[in-house]
Amino acid sequence: QVQLAESGGGLVQAGGSLRLSCAASGRTLSTYAVGWFRQAPGKAREFVAEISVGGVNTKYADSVKGRFTISRDNAKNTVSLQMNSLNTEDTAVYSCATSLFWTTDAAHYNYWGPGTQVTVSS
Repeated sequence: QVQLAESGGGLVQAGGSLRLSCAASGRTLSTYAVGWFRQAPGKAREFVAEISVGGVNTKYADSVKGRFTISRDNAKNTVSLQMNSLNTEDTAVYSCATSLFWTTDAAHYNYWGPGTQVTVSS
């Protein structure tokens, strides 16, 4: 099994930045694609970004493209999400998850972290 733990969330003003980290334990992350998802109150969970096993390929939701950057350090067993130019619509609980597939479908992600709250104030 893989245990995931997110960190780096918090309260930030619109236009600001945050860097989220996803740390894995139990097993190496290096054999999984890793995705970030978010869920705002009263809304469905949505895909944010994903990174391939080797880190060569990335994919972003249109709403965050150009503002967010996903990266991974397999030696440290971590994946990060750099979030710039945040706006109030980015407020949500952000979770990282692992997948054996290259997919934006949350149903195909097998291990999930508990999430970290990101709140963007206007």
